[in-house]
Amino acid sequence: METKNTETATLGAGCFWCVEAVFDDLRGVESVESGYSGGHTENPTYQQVCSETTGHAEVANVSFDPQEISFKEILQVFFAVHDPTTLNRQGNDVGSSYRSAIFYHDENQKRIAEEVIKEVTAEGVYDKPIVTEVTPFDKFYIAENYHQEYFANNPNQPYCAAVVAPKVAKFRQKFVNRLKK
Repeated sequence: METKNTETATLGAGCFWCVEAVFDDLRGVESVESGYSGGHTENPTYQQVCSETTGHAEVANVSFDPQEISFKEILQVFFAVHDPTTLNRQGNDVGSSYRSAIFYHDENQKRIAEEVIKEVTAEGVYDKPIVTEVTPFDKFYIAENYHQEYFANNPNQPYCAAVVAPKVAKFRQKFVNRLKK
């Protein structure tokens, strides 16, 4: 049996329910886990992260097959599905736990992240400067079980219906050629 060579992207783009739901649909993505990175507390809980005392961001740990999708393509989707110009905020979600962040796993990911930020800036996609944090990956703490596949399991929950569903629909329309069949 052949094993796939996978890489990991750790991305913060606001609420991890939205990020997970988008990347779950992307061809070349093997798995997505919601969790926390970038903080100083060991094994934080959702309540601790929401209290803004742990330093963590809500993130998605995206495992992908680089033969099917590149890290650069992952980041192109990342920058298209959230507002990277708002510091510590995505829509009504406010706080450092909702910051725009790329936690790079090696120097190549760092270089690609910096290149993509320059490209998106040069394209004039956003009116304001990109404030996405590009920082070395340290640890990933998986979120509680009820956060995993939250949108898929709770599409009618009010936040999912009002915030996640429109974001996923916009993503699917823009990246229709990159969706899993």
